[in-house]
Amino acid sequence: MNKLVDVIKIKVFKPSEYVGRELVLIKVNATAKTRAEIMQLVNIFRANIVDVSMETLTVEISADQEKITAITSLLDQYGILEVVRTGMIAIERGSTDDHIL
Repeated sequence: MNKLVDVIKIKVFKPSEYVGRELVLIKVNATAKTRAEIMQLVNIFRANIVDVSMETLTVEISADQEKITAITSLLDQYGILEVVRTGMIAIERGSTDDHIL
């Protein structure tokens, strides 16, 4: 936390002016019966399984909020144990005159 950088500039985008994503990790109950179903669902959403244990799968997805809501509602039937979200990040489409490094 001591290494957080101060905010230098904020820009409000119109919906057509940016590409936005959110990173989400979802830990789901996974029994022997449901593991294959969950893996198929993860593939449909182009998400990844980043951790496997005897009782759980951890799913990583980077997407817009609609897609995250959709996969979360479908995974809910298996029992979501934990969800961690980064919050929305965005970058302006095309080239810009304001370059911040």
